[in-house]
Amino acid sequence: MSSFPHYRPRRLRRTAALRNLVRETHLAPSQLVLPVFVRDGKKLRRPVGSMPGVNQTSVDEMLRDAEAAAKAKVGGIILFGVPETKDATGSAAWDENGAVQMGVRALKKEIPELVVITDVCMCEYTDHGHCGVLKNGDVDNDATLELLSRAAISHARAGADIVAPSDMMDGRVQAIRSSLDGAGFSEVSILSYAAKYASAYYGPFREAAESTPKTGDRRGYQMDPGNAQEALREVLADIEEGADAVMVKPAGPYLDIVSRVKAETGYPVAAYQVSGEYAMICAAADRGWIEKERVMMESLLGIRRAGADFIVTYFATEAANKL
Repeated sequence: MSSFPHYRPRRLRRTAALRNLVRETHLAPSQLVLPVFVRDGKKLRRPVGSMPGVNQTSVDEMLRDAEAAAKAKVGGIILFGVPETKDATGSAAWDENGAVQMGVRALKKEIPELVVITDVCMCEYTDHGHCGVLKNGDVDNDATLELLSRAAISHARAGADIVAPSDMMDGRVQAIRSSLDGAGFSEVSILSYAAKYASAYYGPFREAAESTPKTGDRRGYQMDPGNAQEALREVLADIEEGADAVMVKPAGPYLDIVSRVKAETGYPVAAYQVSGEYAMICAAADRGWIEKERVMMESLLGIRRAGADFIVTYFATEAANKL
């Protein structure tokens, strides 16, 4: 007998057709969700300096981006609001004529096939930049729940398919689910940012959403990057409270968490490839250090391989077009 190994894995790598035939993980446009930042006005498009290709837009301009995403067969879009005025309670979050609410109505009218998700948080709307109301300088968890619920109902009334609380307040999924059901929106789903870490990768987002805290930081309510078991406890708690899907954020540095959440819950799992991940790929590509398209696609495939059912990414339309 020959001493050469009988198993030759290279046999199935010789051509693209063979590689595609045996590929274990696939990435499809329908598994991508595009984040957008909407604000009041018309024909408004303000570039975000730290995120090439990303803009704050008025609703009419947002529709142009959404139409391009839908044409590329992107699965969904998630809206973040950038209000003109802010206050201590973030009251613009539930303004029926706010940019998010108007954006949702426009999307459901013009592009009904696109899944519409809304971010539910207070940081974009409060004048202090924290994700809830403050009491003696700290976020008051329980007082914030009512405000999050008001925002979620406002989004549901506008036509959102999914509301996505990202605040990391304890008990917010149960509070929002109860409020939605009580208001007649039992069909609206909740995508919980269940394992959201206090990450240094969020910097560019804070420019885009104008949500940098005026004092302190968010480590008092977002998760410690060193914790994994806690992530499972957070996820299981949100599922018990009524979450229909759960999210891990950021994606790339926390692929182990994505994998564990999927394996141990079997629930639909989203992963957010956040602004810092996006910005670093763009910056390195701009300097000629990496091939942008290949790194973009490889990073997204890696998130899928870890177990994410869908990915929130600023690359959504670009990647969908490549697919």
